[in-house]
Amino acid sequence: MRILAIDHGSKRIGIAVSDELKMIAQPLEFIPAAPFPAFLARLNELINVKEVELILIGMPRNMDGSYGSAAQKVEEFVEALKGLVSVPVKLWDERLTSAQANRVLIQGNVRRDERKEKVDAMAAAILLQSYLDGLAG
Repeated sequence: MRILAIDHGSKRIGIAVSDELKMIAQPLEFIPAAPFPAFLARLNELINVKEVELILIGMPRNMDGSYGSAAQKVEEFVEALKGLVSVPVKLWDERLTSAQANRVLIQGNVRRDERKEKVDAMAAAILLQSYLDGLAG
C-alpha cells in the first residue's frame, strides 16, 4: 500500500506517491483543480491504481506557524474530500515546499516553461518525503 500526497492549489493540484515500502516519494502529476468532479474522478482512479491507503494533504502555514487564508481553503478542500474518497485524509505542514520544488527544478536545469508544469507535483513529493522521513525516524 502507498501514501498519496496532495499539494493543493487554486488552479493545479500536485500529486505524488510513495513506493510500497513508504521510503521514497515520487512526483506523479498535476490535476487541474476545476472542475472538481473531474479532479475527484482522477484522484479516485489514482487511489485504486496505486493502491493508496492514506492521502496526505499539505497544510500551508505562515513562517511564524500561524494559519492564513490559504490554510482555510485547504481545510474546506479537505472537508469536501473526506466523504468522497475511500481512504483516510491527513494534513501535514507544507511550509516552503513550493520554494524547495522550484529550487530543485532550477538546479536540475528544467526550463522555466516546463517548471510551471512540474512544480506542483514536485512540491507534493517534497511534502510526502518529509512525512516519510518522519515515519522512518
